[in-house]
Amino acid sequence: MGLDIRIPIGLMFTIFGVLITLFGIFTNSNADMYKKSLDINMNIWMGISMLVFGLFMLLLVKLAKKNTK
Repeated sequence: MGLDIRIPIGLMFTIFGVLITLFGIFTNSNADMYKKSLDINMNIWMGISMLVFGLFMLLLVKLAKKNTK
């Protein structure tokens, strides 16, 4: 049994999602930073979406291991 590619992808997206979400939370008070994106904090939204995708990939790995036993 080889390495499942979903494990490193899920870990990478989960870690980056947490980091980008935290960056968006800590820079939320800086209004000048978000002028180009129509005052939308894209760091929070992209961080959350990356976090959800990463957790989904890890969930798929867990479900695949559960079904093979």
